Amino acid sequence: MSVSTAIGMVSESLRALLAGEMRLAPSVPVTVLAPDEAGGERRINLFLYKVQENASLKNLDWQVKPGAPNKMTLPPLSLNLFYLLTPYAANDPQTGNAVAHEILGEAMRVFYEHPVVPDDYLAAGLQDSNEQISIMLNTLNVDELSQVWHTFSHPFRLSVLYEISVVQLDPLPASGRAIAPRVKQIGVPKVQAPFHPPVLNSIEPSSGQAGTVATVHGKHLADWRAFVRLADQLIVDGLQLTGDELAVTIPAGTPAGINPIQIDISHLCRATFMFEVTP
Repeated sequence: MSVSTAIGMVSESLRALLAGEMRLAPSVPVTVLAPDEAGGERRINLFLYKVQENASLKNLDWQVKPGAPNKMTLPPLSLNLFYLLTPYAANDPQTGNAVAHEILGEAMRVFYEHPVVPDDYLAAGLQDSNEQISIMLNTLNVDELSQVWHTFSHPFRLSVLYEISVVQLDPLPASGRAIAPRVKQIGVPKVQAPFHPPVLNSIEPSSGQAGTVATVHGKHLADWRAFVRLADQLIVDGLQLTGDELAVTIPAGTPAGINPIQIDISHLCRATFMFEVTP
């Protein structure tokens, strides 16, 4: 987070980055001027033409004030800055704007190799900021670019757009407010079921001939009703249980092989056991 003058500090930092990293000979001055302001015939210029609130950070809630844990403060104003990067050079009778193109390419290389402004180039007021100053090459359609240039007295020049994010401006200290009184004691309600839910554990034996009586073992089955299906056949329909065991008779004519036995206890507990019917 930064003071309200951080926008100017960002411009200073970008200028310092270009001035320190461009490798053209002779060196190229870096200016931060409007396109119609005189700044020299051979240079690279940064022009801040739009400031926009950062959409992803605009709805942050109030935050604890740094250094005052009993106070809340507004979140910082988060901004994205949009710069036109424009090269200037005298036209050559043979190559035209080629020198300006060289200047522009070198400046774009610097921003490409440094997508985040290094600490060495940050203005003094941004050194302790939590946010990073990210540099992103952006697109600007011809109509919008023409509208920008038509506001100045100079004719259109080749330019590229860079979006800088995120720049956060701190609110004034007076904007803070005391934190509301906190709850001192929290009651813990006793939450439990009014009964012990039924549980199905096992079946034995797990194999036998048709007509075998298999016993299903469980817990808390008494007073609940049982529904049992063997494959697609309902063989127990709502039997009232009196204990923790359920006797299931394998119907005569059940084909040999492994058959699923599906058990439902009052729609509170369900389980499927496999029973092998032997010849």
